[in-house]
Amino acid sequence: MDKRVLALVSACALGALALTSCGSGGSGAGGGTDADGKVTLKLVAADYGDKESNSSKAYWNKLAAAFTAANPDIRVDVQVVNWNDIDKQVKTMIQSGNVPDVLQTGGYADKVADDLLYKAEDVLSPGTRADLIDSFARAGQVKGVQYGIPFVSSARALFYNKALFQQAGIAQPPTSWEELRKDAEQLKIKVPGVTPYALPLGPEEAQGESMIWELGNDGGPTGKDGAYTLNSQADIDTFRWLRANLVDPGLTYANPATTDRKTAFADFAAGKAAMLNGHPSLIQMAQAGKVDYGVAPIPGKTGPLASTLGVADWMMAFKKNGHRDQIRKFLDFAYTKDNQLAFDETYNLMPVTQSALHELTTDGKHQDLEPFFALLPHAVFYPLGDTTWDAVSAELKKSVGSAVSGDPAKVLGDLQKKAQDAVANK
Repeated sequence: MDKRVLALVSACALGALALTSCGSGGSGAGGGTDADGKVTLKLVAADYGDKESNSSKAYWNKLAAAFTAANPDIRVDVQVVNWNDIDKQVKTMIQSGNVPDVLQTGGYADKVADDLLYKAEDVLSPGTRADLIDSFARAGQVKGVQYGIPFVSSARALFYNKALFQQAGIAQPPTSWEELRKDAEQLKIKVPGVTPYALPLGPEEAQGESMIWELGNDGGPTGKDGAYTLNSQADIDTFRWLRANLVDPGLTYANPATTDRKTAFADFAAGKAAMLNGHPSLIQMAQAGKVDYGVAPIPGKTGPLASTLGVADWMMAFKKNGHRDQIRKFLDFAYTKDNQLAFDETYNLMPVTQSALHELTTDGKHQDLEPFFALLPHAVFYPLGDTTWDAVSAELKKSVGSAVSGDPAKVLGDLQKKAQDAVANK
């Protein structure tokens, strides 16, 4: 996901319509003009599914087929990549000159720094731009100009297994780190074989889990001036607490640095983990696993977080292939209310358009998302507008998890140096 600011559920049967104009594989090559004069757009998108049966390939193939049916002169070649690999694969595509026309992933600012992207106003009609929720559109700006186009959003909250809590004699979810530690100890004693707290600090989304915990100690990746503070005392103390109170006592995974969010979510949905920080797509998984779950504010060091982590994932359009007009048609189509709702409801993610948000908050079908809607106005976000963030985030994914097994001051100090080097070289 983690990678990512609002969220939802529905059972949309998205069949993968495999036409010659669209496919789930793709070679990674950029789009072009075919011999028959038709333009092929290359779309690369992240996979939000947790298994083949709910892979995002189905959604994008269906949307691409419908778009080509309405616009016969434009084909869409779809390539869906898992979250662990998408940043690396896109970097390789760009370096080799096989640039996609449209990319949907977790960050955009590094592409702005390299002058690769169209401005949002160049590839969205005025009506589509006006429909974007304003705060999300602003989060897509670099120096006051919007390049990142929000695609989906979510907020984070504490999920807990009510049945396991009852077995352990725990009446309420924890509100502080100390309460969480005590509850985890009780769970380990009373419900053996269950992971009391699932701590995923593996490469899938370590930057998200680490930031949530840092926020609980008044820390975070940046200071008030926007400069990186990865090795602040607050952040170092956060990881020391995690090691001493969760990792060393065996109240979480033996090696959080190699444990991804996908594993933690699957364990919770299977009743094998009692607590974790999650986003709304976990609701669908927990319901499918028949888990009696609860959602609560995330515990901080002394009480519930005043500001939870909010995340938006992004759409962006590349200039290299010169397909601005075709991209504009495709994005306007992708951002229609029905197409946005189909994706949001499939993965229980919150919308980024006003039309989809109005539908989801008034149709009476999404009461399970109300806790997230309540948290969202107070959410804080990654420093998305910093053109070095994607590079810094990639470094966090690779190594911040080792701070709960090694020396946090050294691990975070090394990361801070890399962040400062990235800033100096941008």
